[in-house]
Amino acid sequence: MAKDRPKPWSDAENDLVVADYFAMLAKDLAGRPYSKLEHNRNLQRVIQRGEKSIEFKHQNISAVLQRLGEVWIPGYKPRMNFQNSLVFAIERWLDDHPEHLNRALFPASAIRLRESPLLSVSDPPPPNENSSMKSMEKVNAIVRKFDVADREQRNRALGRAGEQLVLAYELQRLVDAGKYQLANRVKWISDLEGDGAGYDIASFSLDGRPRLIEVKTTNGWSRTPFYLSRNELSVANERIDEWCLFRVWNFSREPKGFELRPPLDAHVELSPTSYLASFR
Repeated sequence: MAKDRPKPWSDAENDLVVADYFAMLAKDLAGRPYSKLEHNRNLQRVIQRGEKSIEFKHQNISAVLQRLGEVWIPGYKPRMNFQNSLVFAIERWLDDHPEHLNRALFPASAIRLRESPLLSVSDPPPPNENSSMKSMEKVNAIVRKFDVADREQRNRALGRAGEQLVLAYELQRLVDAGKYQLANRVKWISDLEGDGAGYDIASFSLDGRPRLIEVKTTNGWSRTPFYLSRNELSVANERIDEWCLFRVWNFSREPKGFELRPPLDAHVELSPTSYLASFR
């Protein structure tokens, strides 16, 4: 005899599990202790769902937050195959709690990174990851609505912290290779001259060639969208052999990074986001 299929989650159940997740996340971000098991058991008593079912739903929430470019609970690894009803519940919670998205994206705990400028660098993410997921259309809609890329673009503290981290990484890379004279010539251009150069750091390859680095920093995952200015793109195209984009991600927890080299449209989809309106 075939087992009965589990009944779909109701909006009320989704709202409860989402609220519980964000309650744990708030404690996690604040460094306060909490018990995932205790939270799970409390939910079981309220919504009459099993431990594994609730845990899977928490992992689904992590997957949506990952796609939003937001931090998630490390103990709940993102798992896809969630329903749009869960995405709607997350959207409702974020609408009702704007303070979550307006919180400081550069937590005080991240200041320690200046004293320990270690950065794990690897290859860029592969293309078309999770592109076949049925619920992606709705997720993409709330990605546009809450636009973490725009908030991070305007958060100068986060941007500067990411640039400092990459600056320290570049200096260490050259020193480790015995290129002390090159290390002494590395400059933090955006700090010295502002943002008009089209890159943030003027460094060098080990053979002495210029290495012009534009840094983009996020607390989100490796595929979090970011904004690129017209000038940055222009410099990337004009100085194609020297310019590179250094993407720093997962900044507030364990910073990781990768590089993208021109042409950028070989790695990312470039979408125009605004128009200049000039009077006739």
